Amino acid sequence: MNDTKKRLLLVDASSYLYRAFHAMPEFRSPAGEPTGAIMGVVNMLRKLGGDYPSDYIAAVFDPKGKTFRDEIYPEYKATRQAMPEDLAAQIEPLFETIRALGWPLVVVEGVEADDVIGTLARHAEGVHGWDTLISTGDKDLTQLVSERITWVNTMSNETLDPKAVEAKFGVPPERIVDYLALMGDAVDNVPGVDKVGPKTAARLIGEYGSLEAVMAHAGEVKGVVGENLRRALDWLPTGRTLVTVKTDVPLPFEIESLVKGTPDKAKLAALYERFGFRSLREALEKGEAPGVGEAGFALARSPLSAPKGSTASPAEASKPQGAAAHSHAAFIGTRRYEAVLDESALDRWMAKIDGAQLTCFDTETTSLDPMAARLVGIAFCVEPGEACYIPLAHRYPGAPDQLDFDGTLARLKPWFESARHRKVGQNAKYDRHILANHGIDVRGVVHDTLLESYVLESHQRHDMDSLAMRHLGAKTILYEEVAGKGASSICFDQVSVESATGYSAEDADVTFQLHGVLWPQVEADAKLRHIYADIEIPVAGVLLAMERNGVLIDSRLLATQSGELGAKMMALEAKVHELAGQPFNLASPKQLGEILFERLKLPVVKKTPSGAPSTDEEVLEKLALDHPLPKALLEHRGMSKLKSTYTDKLPRMVNARTGRVHTNYAQAVAVTGRLSSTEPNLQNIPVRTAEGRRIREAFIAPPGSRIVSADYSQIELRIMAHLSGDRSLIDAFAAGEDIHRHTASEVFGVAQAEVTSEQRRYAKVINFGLIYGMSAFGLAGNLGIERAAAQSYMDKYFQRYPGVAAYMERTRNEAKDRGYVETVFGRRLWLPDIVSANQARRQGAERQAINAPMQGTAADLIKLAMIAVQGWLESEGLATMLIMQVHDELVLEVPEGELDRVKPQVEKLMTGVTSLAVPLVVEAGVGENWEKAH
Repeated sequence: MNDTKKRLLLVDASSYLYRAFHAMPEFRSPAGEPTGAIMGVVNMLRKLGGDYPSDYIAAVFDPKGKTFRDEIYPEYKATRQAMPEDLAAQIEPLFETIRALGWPLVVVEGVEADDVIGTLARHAEGVHGWDTLISTGDKDLTQLVSERITWVNTMSNETLDPKAVEAKFGVPPERIVDYLALMGDAVDNVPGVDKVGPKTAARLIGEYGSLEAVMAHAGEVKGVVGENLRRALDWLPTGRTLVTVKTDVPLPFEIESLVKGTPDKAKLAALYERFGFRSLREALEKGEAPGVGEAGFALARSPLSAPKGSTASPAEASKPQGAAAHSHAAFIGTRRYEAVLDESALDRWMAKIDGAQLTCFDTETTSLDPMAARLVGIAFCVEPGEACYIPLAHRYPGAPDQLDFDGTLARLKPWFESARHRKVGQNAKYDRHILANHGIDVRGVVHDTLLESYVLESHQRHDMDSLAMRHLGAKTILYEEVAGKGASSICFDQVSVESATGYSAEDADVTFQLHGVLWPQVEADAKLRHIYADIEIPVAGVLLAMERNGVLIDSRLLATQSGELGAKMMALEAKVHELAGQPFNLASPKQLGEILFERLKLPVVKKTPSGAPSTDEEVLEKLALDHPLPKALLEHRGMSKLKSTYTDKLPRMVNARTGRVHTNYAQAVAVTGRLSSTEPNLQNIPVRTAEGRRIREAFIAPPGSRIVSADYSQIELRIMAHLSGDRSLIDAFAAGEDIHRHTASEVFGVAQAEVTSEQRRYAKVINFGLIYGMSAFGLAGNLGIERAAAQSYMDKYFQRYPGVAAYMERTRNEAKDRGYVETVFGRRLWLPDIVSANQARRQGAERQAINAPMQGTAADLIKLAMIAVQGWLESEGLATMLIMQVHDELVLEVPEGELDRVKPQVEKLMTGVTSLAVPLVVEAGVGENWEKAH
């Protein structure tokens, strides 16, 4: 048989499985099952089926257990870690789903997926004359590439034929095995020649022709490479065998059997329901082909999904030119993107945005610094699939004529400043900054997809790439694809107008489509709609104003403090050396470990993953209880951090144009709803040390003004009283009692007048520790007492405050049932690990469940306070400015003539934003600098 019209599509599904597990958010089903890898693989298979229609298809997986390579080399893959529990749990349900999609699923006992793929590809080529497409991310399989066999990596949108293989690796497909043997394979624990990387391997093969020839001429290869090559001569034949894909393994089926079956829609509907894949289920119900992989299906938003690791950084969440934002798009419908290069085109688009009910806008800029970036171009979208890009400042040889910069902005300014024209953006605060840099005060931003996502699923990533993949099944153009990365990157004004149009218009289009998916979900829930429309959207405008206001700092004072800190650090270093009995590098964990554990014989508290005694901060704090050296070292580290992070750095961050420091407040980072301050971080200046408090002295008011600091008092304890409904706590706050003295009286069984300072200190630790879900073990560590004593204090606390105990139990149970807890105002705080099989993670989530409603409610309160205060300042036309928000505190710069009005009104507004079961109390102070006002 020789039918050249037929094609075989082979998917290296094991490769996809791991990539999906690590790349996708950690989705979980309503029952708490991990489903991220399932969603990722199903997504990939559907897209592959749509992008590469084929006569024969197969999803090929590795089998369990050993293969022939383990017999040749027992250390083969020995360095690979065991499959994570959450991934192993998804294998069987994934197999079930793939079969229901109608995909032939291939697992051959004792034969790796690569060898199955190699055998099928060569059989299709040699026996049937078919074309074969191998979909994988594994470079080893490029050795199979031929005129009829193509390698494709859908994650990087890379397709390799024989010429492309040679261009990429420097060797043709038939020499890939030699190339791999020389380099070795760290992933599979296959040794190669030491110090031989891709370039050297390609050079050796290019010079001598093959591995055999390289080995024969090993004596001619000079230097370290030659020495290492000669040492590896006995091994290389074995290494070559290990990296060679077999193409002749016996298979228990005929290749013609690999035809796509009819999808089992009933089965798929049940599986999608079980996994919480709502959008896939809806597509199935609408009759959309479930296994074909149309390019724009929407991924479901799993109610228990979470990102691996930390939440997105501000750079990732701020889409404009963030490296985390984009790759190749494939959404529903035709894309019509236009570069606006003349007045007639501008007229057409101005008419469109003027008449649109909602317009998405997006800026391209010269920098990620919102206060310094300049505009390069603007994109607009008024309906899905139709967008434009207006290039305004592309400066490269041969750039096309562009519209006049100032004239075009002058024409657009009335539309941007019109509140009547409704606008949507992705992290629109950044775009508003950019336009403000050019004298445009953007109004009418009624929606922001970053904030829609944050309100729906605060634990997820909210950058555009993640949102597009999660909700549109789409990959968007990578910024680095148009501007490069690293040292070879170019400014956006050097990007060609053609590339910039595809990139920026797509941004606007994707954002418009994301809004169409996200907003209905927010709007359908009254609580979430309130959080979004009444808190997050308006507070974004307040943050914009605060960031542009900036804060004045005393650079001379900071320079003086830097000198003082440097002198103290030198003295502490000398003291540490004296205590150690010898000089050593304080920044070297190895040298420090030798001093602490070998010379001083201090106890090893814990070890690093490599088995060495740990010298981290937690260890030093424990050792400092009994020895002066770690205590002095911790002081040195603290001062070093203050010096490098604040006293040295802050003066360098003063904006040359404004003379002020401008932080960035990220809304969509903390799961609890708290704001995050970066560049510089003004929320982490330590206040427990004299040196830390002195840094606040450098935050000053200009002549004729004062700093006002207004801080909610014991807000989380008050919220605990409200949430728990505990009568004793509520009465204590209502009476204006000292809550820590009150707790000490209850726990220690003495009258409040007889409570000692030590008892009050214990009560304070207990009060705050328990609202953070602290265990008896943790409380004992914080108080420096026996665990039994700590447990006794906790028992007495819960006896005296039974409402708190009931709240904690009720909240843990609700979190397990729903997968989230709520603030007083209805913000959802997701806890993906609350049903984790891992005990430590589950217990951590249970502790979070206790505290998250308090932290989240406090975050909501301070945001409502910011909105109220800023609204009043604007309505009264005052010159007072909000300049900082730090935890539960607002900081204002107030002209002396407005002090008598502002201070009492701010206190009134902050205490009046809501009504709880206990009174809200605000403590406000005034001073010439932040420290004196605090």
